[in-house]
Amino acid sequence: MEAAVMSNIKVVGQAQAKGARPVPTEFFLARQPILNRNQDLVGYELLFRHADVGHANFTTDLAATASVISHASQLGLEKVIGDSLGFLNVDAAVLMSDIFQFLPREKIILEILETMEVTPELLARIAELVQDGFRFALDDVVIHSEGVRKLMPLVEIIKLDLKNMPLDTLIDLVSKLRRGNKKLLAEKVETLEQFKLCLDLGFDYFQGYYFAKPIILIGKKLSPSQMTITKLMTLVRSDADNNAIERLIKADASVGLNLLLLANTVAVGGARKRIDSLSQALLFIGRAQLQRWLQIMLYVEPSKRGKGMGPLLMLATTRGKLLELIAQKMQPDLHGAADTAFTVGIMSLMDTLFSMPMAEILDQIAVTDEVSDALLARAGRYGEMLKVVEYVECTEEAEATRLSTLRDLELSGEDLHEMGLTAFAWSNEVIKATFPSRLAL
Repeated sequence: MEAAVMSNIKVVGQAQAKGARPVPTEFFLARQPILNRNQDLVGYELLFRHADVGHANFTTDLAATASVISHASQLGLEKVIGDSLGFLNVDAAVLMSDIFQFLPREKIILEILETMEVTPELLARIAELVQDGFRFALDDVVIHSEGVRKLMPLVEIIKLDLKNMPLDTLIDLVSKLRRGNKKLLAEKVETLEQFKLCLDLGFDYFQGYYFAKPIILIGKKLSPSQMTITKLMTLVRSDADNNAIERLIKADASVGLNLLLLANTVAVGGARKRIDSLSQALLFIGRAQLQRWLQIMLYVEPSKRGKGMGPLLMLATTRGKLLELIAQKMQPDLHGAADTAFTVGIMSLMDTLFSMPMAEILDQIAVTDEVSDALLARAGRYGEMLKVVEYVECTEEAEATRLSTLRDLELSGEDLHEMGLTAFAWSNEVIKATFPSRLAL
């Protein structure tokens, strides 16, 4: 087995040296967001997920890690993680090799699996890499084992797996690990209750999709800027003239400023030369592009008020772009399909954004029946596309359903891999434009 694994590393390394791009079609790249105590987006764990069946060329953890590293080196790591940090799983074979040496040390946290046998050779190798500037996290900790105690002096972050962990065990484990003065990261945080518990226990970082779950608040109202944006969306859909749209934008300074920021962002179709006025922006762009900007701005506005640096914006823009790319692949000759798919993706989190039922939101924002069916019931072609994107985000439990949906849409793992990388890069550009100053761990 070890010989086969090392052979896979050599293949990846040789292909990279020749400028080729090996794409293991049974895997696609996923990224799980990592937030700090203020709910700012600070990093992603990079994972390869199974996307096809019937192949076994890249089934080892080492081969998947080698593929992540190979793609990151060729595409530029910033296209995958932007200005955030990347967390990357490594096993003993990876640590003993040199395949990650060309990755930027300041951008990567190497995750040591807690199940790895802690030998004197492994400890010496990790110590050598720490001396060389690499940073480490200890992954999937569920008990305070002897191996954990040996590794603690060498790691900066300890990740605790919340899944199926009893509360008393969690409290006891946090108490013991805190004595080592390490940063604690709660993993698989899927509910707001779990997040609040871990916040009270003193965790520093949180990984999971709890922030994307809708919490319905009775009587919740949109902010003034969000109301302006929804009115603008209605004007655009009703084909109102530019003067009426410009007057409404000028009534809210923050909306106008955000529109100009996005208008000058290449990722969302900005001009080659700088756009300095609203009238210039409206003349330059089309209505479909304006509608997209307005949808994005609904997520930007609350983040600008200090309610999290872009995690929901990141997820919504990634979904929107990925659905657009899927629609272009599946329906290249259908006019408007890509725009409809983008709308479905970016609106799919608005119940979370507004803390309102989706049906109430759609009463205020007019959409087509296709969009409504997809958002309310995950029905129709666009609903199927949305389910694929949601499965990409999910943990391994959704793998069987994900594979079935991919087959139904006739999408290959390679298709999803390429589209995902494009969507990540696009989302990163939007976040960079709206949040030019990023935080680091």
